[in-house]
Amino acid sequence: MTLDAPVPAPGAGVTFVMPVLNERDYLERAVETVLQQDVDGPAELVLALGPSTDGTTELAHRLADADPRIRLVDNPRADIPVALNLAIRSARHPTIVRVDAHSELAPGYTRQALATLDRVRAANVGGVMRADGRTPFQRAVAIAYNSPIGLGGGAYHGGAPEGPAESAYLGVMRRAVLEEVGLFDETIRRGEDWELNLRIRHAGYRVWFDPRLSVTYWPRESWARLARQFVATGTWRGELVRRLGRQNSLRFFAPPALVVAVAASIVLGILQVTGLITGVASAILSVVHLPLALYVLGILGFSATAGRSVRERAWLAVVLPTMHLSWGGGFLSGLLRGAKDTVDTSRLDRNTPLP
Repeated sequence: MTLDAPVPAPGAGVTFVMPVLNERDYLERAVETVLQQDVDGPAELVLALGPSTDGTTELAHRLADADPRIRLVDNPRADIPVALNLAIRSARHPTIVRVDAHSELAPGYTRQALATLDRVRAANVGGVMRADGRTPFQRAVAIAYNSPIGLGGGAYHGGAPEGPAESAYLGVMRRAVLEEVGLFDETIRRGEDWELNLRIRHAGYRVWFDPRLSVTYWPRESWARLARQFVATGTWRGELVRRLGRQNSLRFFAPPALVVAVAASIVLGILQVTGLITGVASAILSVVHLPLALYVLGILGFSATAGRSVRERAWLAVVLPTMHLSWGGGFLSGLLRGAKDTVDTSRLDRNTPLP
């Protein structure tokens, strides 16, 4: 049976919640797009501050001093689900709008999301994540994000029709339902939104996708940060498969399958080059190279047509395998040994101690 989420009284207000860690270059603009949202009733923005080392905390305090709608809570553990729970528990209003310091809300985002929540009686509604970039590398990552080839075709990465969804990007959520299902699981450091939405759906409530909602997302700025991000994300997806099995979508198994195919092709290639496998056996087993060859051709073809400049095309040919193999390798590690204390270090400076 599907349950209708509660609808607060008109003008009851919304609380925006934003985890923040080392976001000096993005925070001010992210906050600006939140404060520009047009909503009926009061609104507040709760920034959950991790132990930043790049001046982000000082910037957050200046922003809060300049606008009484901004409140600050400390998040010494730095973990995103902990930050979100701290912010939600301190919220004053019945609807929670999750926002990211590395993103920008489109004008009218919140008003449209609230209208959709009321109309379909959903517990959580999300829209499209439109990645963008400021450099050729970041734009190449954005192209990969915005394509099914890059991230596997989740609804919020493309133009899927409005309707029930597996999860929601960021999300505009009814606080009463969040509290009913137990908020975010603080033992999950990546993929916490997917797991929360799984519990919301299991409780009988709707998770909804509305393509009219749009959020600009700024990807990682360097190859090393991108690789670290995807290793951590893949590792935690492997952990979620350990915990929840086939409740995970089949699309999550494509990157680890690619890693296995690459490893098999490399091992066979070494055996062939060293002469340990020759003749008919070598010819028959060469079919193992086919998936990798098709993958390389596909990546080169997509990069040549999707990139808008030579530099973007070159970066795409690097970015896509980095995303796939880092995520897939992390997944296999998480599946076999668990995520344990794996953290996403792509937001940390090299001198920042791990939590």
